Amino acid sequence: MMDITIKKPAGKYKILLIFLLLSAVVLSACFAAYKITDNTRVHYAADFGFDDLTSPYDADGDGTDDFTDMVEGARAYIATDPEYVSGYYAGGYPDEGEGVCTDVIWHAFEAAGYCLKDMVDADIKANKELYPDHADSNIDFRRVRNLLVFFQRHAEELTVSFTDPEDWMPGDIVIFDGHIAICSDKRNSQGIPYLIHHGNNVTRAHEGNDMKYMGIVAHFRYYPETVN
Repeated sequence: MMDITIKKPAGKYKILLIFLLLSAVVLSACFAAYKITDNTRVHYAADFGFDDLTSPYDADGDGTDDFTDMVEGARAYIATDPEYVSGYYAGGYPDEGEGVCTDVIWHAFEAAGYCLKDMVDADIKANKELYPDHADSNIDFRRVRNLLVFFQRHAEELTVSFTDPEDWMPGDIVIFDGHIAICSDKRNSQGIPYLIHHGNNVTRAHEGNDMKYMGIVAHFRYYPETVN
């Protein structure tokens, strides 16, 4: 019987093998750390080779376009850290320091020079049969289902697909099941905008990378002359 002897690798080959294994571990760890960092780092449109869209309108004449005003208005509102309180208020507007998701939207519009309450009230008055949730003007403009109808009629309806991040712009209105938000100029690592919104008592009002974790019902871009 032949005596088969398996030669063990020489010492230098052992060292090389260990070095390669350690290098693979280090590279894997670095890649994982990069992915975590990249997913939490704030991006902007320029990082993806395009510019943010600006509105051709400046309703309040302040020298800043409507979309930029809306984002800044929404951001200023959530900076007040309002408590999530769903209630009915005489006159329509919630008490200072209180609010829900829809209050982010009218604050955004107010900052651009629009009174969303008056706009919604007028459209409901003329088209009551189209609005499933109309009750009275003290609450109508703060109901998501009413805002869905309003924007379907008075805004450009856009894709809900994330295939092209350039389809999503600051100031865009996004409606979910029972929730509404506005797009920020900040973006995640895939180019999808952050949301500025008021969630609930746990998340409170914030600006965050929440878009892809929620089921989108509709996506709008508001131009004052749009009538569908």
